[in-house]
Amino acid sequence: MPTLDDWNVRIRAEFRENAGYVAWSSPEESAAGRPIPPHMPGFPEKGMPLILVHHVGAKTGKARISPLFYQPVGDNWAVFGTHGGSPHDPAWYRNLMANPRTVIEAGAGEIPVEARLTAGEERARIWAQQIALVPKFAEFEAASGRQVPVVLLERV
Repeated sequence: MPTLDDWNVRIRAEFRENAGYVAWSSPEESAAGRPIPPHMPGFPEKGMPLILVHHVGAKTGKARISPLFYQPVGDNWAVFGTHGGSPHDPAWYRNLMANPRTVIEAGAGEIPVEARLTAGEERARIWAQQIALVPKFAEFEAASGRQVPVVLLERV
């Protein structure tokens, strides 16, 4: 049975083959009931637009890559630490806060960025736009019992 690591490998390969778009969940993964992100309705046939966020483990120093759904914000990208409604922040969030200078893969290119946690009106505006696009994110925040971090990845 495929693991979450297997899913990440498949997503990264599909992302690179399709210039940033993926199907997210294969029919086999959905049928197996794997703990994978749910299908998000309202996206084109070619799949969901994602970015691959490179980050370094805050504790381990190990290089990692996370496929993340994003919202364009000007020339930058907002990403959301929903962690599927978990009460804990995702590891990529903690890693980016510890090591904010990194690289993302967007489309077919790599772009240097710096991660910054949004707050106040900026967070509220970006979060409201995200909820309008993907209402499931509001459910994730409610289930988590915490405010979902909204991280802005700004070009350097």
